[in-house]
Formats: sequence, C-alpha cells, structure tokens
Amino acid sequence: MHFKWIYEPPAPEQENAANELGNKLGISPLLSSVLIRRGINTESAAKRFFRPQLNDLINPFLMKDMDTAVDRLNDAMGRKERIMVYGDYDVDGCTAVALVYKFLQQFYSNIDYYIPDRYDEGYGVSIKGIDHAHETGVKLIIILDCGIKAIEEISYAKSLGIDFIICDHHVPDETMPPAAAILNPKRPDDPYPFKHLSGCGVGFKFMQAFAKNNGIPFSQLIPLLDFCAVSIAADIVPVVDENRILAYHGLKQLNKNPNIGLKAIIDICGLNGRELSMSDIVFKIGPRINASGRMENGRESVNLLVEKDFICALKEAKHINEYNEQRKDIDKQMTEEANVIVERIESQGRHSSIVLYDENWKKGVIGIVASRLTEIYIRPTVIFTRDGNFATGSARSVTGFDIYSAIKNCRDLLINFGGHTYAAGLTLKWDDLPEFRRRFQQYVDENILPEHTEAMLNIDAMIDFKDITRKFHAELKRFSPFGPGNPKPLFCTTGVYDFGTSKVVGREQEHIKLELVDSKSNNVMNGIAFGQSGSARYIQSKHSFDIAYTIENNIFKHNDVQLQIEDIRPTNGEEDWEG
Repeated sequence: MHFKWIYEPPAPEQENAANELGNKLGISPLLSSVLIRRGINTESAAKRFFRPQLNDLINPFLMKDMDTAVDRLNDAMGRKERIMVYGDYDVDGCTAVALVYKFLQQFYSNIDYYIPDRYDEGYGVSIKGIDHAHETGVKLIIILDCGIKAIEEISYAKSLGIDFIICDHHVPDETMPPAAAILNPKRPDDPYPFKHLSGCGVGFKFMQAFAKNNGIPFSQLIPLLDFCAVSIAADIVPVVDENRILAYHGLKQLNKNPNIGLKAIIDICGLNGRELSMSDIVFKIGPRINASGRMENGRESVNLLVEKDFICALKEAKHINEYNEQRKDIDKQMTEEANVIVERIESQGRHSSIVLYDENWKKGVIGIVASRLTEIYIRPTVIFTRDGNFATGSARSVTGFDIYSAIKNCRDLLINFGGHTYAAGLTLKWDDLPEFRRRFQQYVDENILPEHTEAMLNIDAMIDFKDITRKFHAELKRFSPFGPGNPKPLFCTTGVYDFGTSKVVGREQEHIKLELVDSKSNNVMNGIAFGQSGSARYIQSKHSFDIAYTIENNIFKHNDVQLQIEDIRPTNGEEDWEG
C-alpha cells in the first residue's frame, strides 16, 4: 500500500516562532516547529509537555458522583461488607481490576475480584456474575471498564441487596443504571475536564479520591501507575493531557520497578534490558494480557497481574504466552478467510465499509480480525460470529469516522452495543444480520468522506540525514510517550540512494533492510521498511527516491538510530504531493 503524503511548509511567521521557541528551550528549531504543529506554542506549555508532573493530575472530586462513590466504599469497609472488583476481560479491564484490587487489598481483606467468561457470560455485567456475588455475600461491586449500559442487570443486583459503583469510559445512553455511583467522564452531566480516560484511568481516579479522603499518601498509588500506562497504550486512548501524565509516569514505573506480573510478561517477551515504550505495550505486553480472555478466561490475566511471587508469576506468564501463540494461529487463519470473502465481494463492486460474518469464527479473535481488515482496506469494518441464535460483533473504524454513531443508527436491530468512536461491540439476532449490513453500509455511504478511506501520511518536517545527530535523537525522545493525539513525528528526506547493501529480509522475504545515503551528506543511515519488499527492485536500481519515516532506537547498536520507513516513492513523484 502506498500513501498520499501531506506536507504543509511552515509560513515565515511560523518559522520565526519555532526559532524563538527553540532558543528558549534549547532544542532544534526543526523540533520546536513540530511542537508548534501540535498546538504547543509557549515555553510553559512545552515544559509541561516534556516534563509531565503528577502534581498536575486533575482533582478526582471534580468527577460527578466521586464523593458518593468514596462515601459508599468507606461505608462498605466500615461495615465490613464483602466487596467484589469486577472488570472486562480485555487489557483495560484486567489492568483496572488489578489496580483497584491491589490498592484496596492493602487496607481491607474482605475483597475479591471477578472477570466474566467471554464465551459463557459475554461482555459486561452478567447475571451469573451477580448470582456468584450474591452467593458469596457480596454487598458492593466496583465495576471497571464496563457497566454503563447494564440497566437490567444492575436493577437485578439491587433487588438482591447489592450496590454497584460503576467506573466506565464508554459512551452512556440517555438512561443510566440504578447504581450507587456512576463515574464516567463521558456522562453529559459530568463537569470533569478530561473526557478520554481509559477504564483503568477511571479506576485510578477513584483510588486517588479514596486515598485523598482517607489521608493515604499519594506516593502509595505510584507503584500502580504501570497498569495505567499499559491500559492507555492497549486501549488506544489519546496520549494527551491527563493521559500523558499517567502514561509518562507509568512507563517510568514499568522500566524502573514494574509490578511482578508485568515483570514476568516482560521476561517472557524478551524485553529485558531495553527501555520499554508504548509500542512495546501495544505489540508485546498487551496482546499477552488479552490472550487469556480471548482464548479461555481473563481471570488468569488478573491472577498474573496481582501475583506477589515472581516464580509463580513466571509460570503463569508462560501459560498465557501459550494462549497468545494459539491466538496468533487462529487470527492468521480467520484473517485469510475474511480476505477471501472481501475479495469475492469486491469483484461485484466496492463498498465503503466491510461487514462479514461466519458462524465458525472464534468470538475472542473477531476484534483483531476487524482491526486487520480496517488497516488493509482502510474502511470501517464489523466482524460477526455466531453465539446460538445471536450474532456477536466487533467493529473498528478509520481515522475521522465515528463507527459508534453508525452502529447506534441501527439500534432498533440490536440486543445491546457499546464502545467508542473507533471501536465498538454489538449483539443482535443472527437472522437480522443481512438487514444490519444493509443499514450499516447505507449509513457509512451517506456519512463517510473520501479522505477517511485514503491512506495518508502527515509529514511533520523535511530534514536531511545531517540533521539526525545524537542530540537531535535525544531531543526527539522527549516527545514520548507516543500514541493517538501525539503520534511519533514523521519526517521526510528527498533524493536518497541505496548505499549498495540494502536487501530483502524476513521469513517470507517481505521486508527491506536498508543502508541509505542522501545527496547532502556522507552519512549512511540504517533503515527498515516492513512489508515493502515490492520496492526493493527500484531501490537497488540506483535511482533516487524519497522516504517518509520515524526515527527509532537501533536495538542492535547502542546509542545508534534506525529509520523506520513508512513509505517509499520515486523522487520524480513530487508533483503528487499535496501541500
């Protein structure tokens, strides 16, 4: 796949502002211009960006119902009531449960945790879970990363004398459950100034408020921040404002002194001795935590995350790693099957969205397949599998298109649904799938814009290889942690050549390992172009070409850099640029 490159050269006044900001901060004007492109225009804003402070976390009591939630938790502890911490089976839910359970367990022993079985109970609050709580004498359930739509289930729990405190971040309906307290910054009546916390982030704010109310030093929460970083990276929430503070300090904790369960996963991933980044969470740590809930039961992941003995944790991590290997095989097979169906449908005409279903696909993997197809075809995608008389679906979207609204438009067909702008889950009757597909695709046709389905790269700056010094790389690292809202800066260098040693690599010869020179310096730069072996012949033909890339650590050479090349195109293609 080749991209449309978009670069808007800075106007003279922007260059002057970048030079002035760069001088104040002592950084390259190239990088200060990247800051300005991200809306960071002042010295004080830049210092907050580069050095996020825990003191700048928002007062948790600004969140609606927070005082009520803390009072109810204090009452439960005072009356020695049994408490259950209940969460979703994905990374966000498991880290949220681990964080809240581990923190409260230091002060209170009559507490347990519960993760529903994806295959037996489905998403969110289950009647089986409530019955289990009732049988074990639970009087208060703290539910994390789900629950905002569980009106019937929470009403049922209330009839049994069980209260709920909901800590969720999914979009609520007009009517909300009869819980004792509902913590959700996306509530329309919630004045909390930051709306994009992860589910684990909402749980953290609850614990921050509880600690503040009970005179517990904030320092006792810091060891749990690695769970926040893992949830923020894995749940793909914006890495800005409060999330940036939590992710920044959570990564410090993950690198310095991670929780024992996370340390075991780091060992299993072979990440020891490396400085861990958000990418390591997204591609290595997160999938392993997820694998248990996808293949069997997410409780195993929480068992690992709250484990206190490293030898036991390592054993559990190896077991979860086996789930991840099984998941990879199933994921590959399902993606291949889905691709065949898409190509068959495409032969009859292109659609602006993809809706596929197969009763044999594994429920725990359909979300990954939806993500893969969204990346391949750059279209909103919904993948379903069968569960008795029902269809369970997972939806993923492209940048700029609100898939939650598209699904909500079909709500009269749905048993339930929930999610965000870019990811959602839904359930409907199996027989209603053709009508859902028709309605969903019609909504997408009428609301999606051409630029939503076009692969685009937004170039931050044009640079030459001579600009990539060790100082430049050190300054660039300060832009992390990266993620939505703060992507890795993307650079472009024009007129580069193969040094003569570039070669195709990979198990299936799908990547290119590059050694490049540009026309303005003698610097030889190492690079890797994943999945772009189709460009190898052109590169080796000695013609010049342009590259769009991010700058990464070279894990094989200490203090060296490697270019991760996102796209390659002939230098003479400049007339195709949009700017």
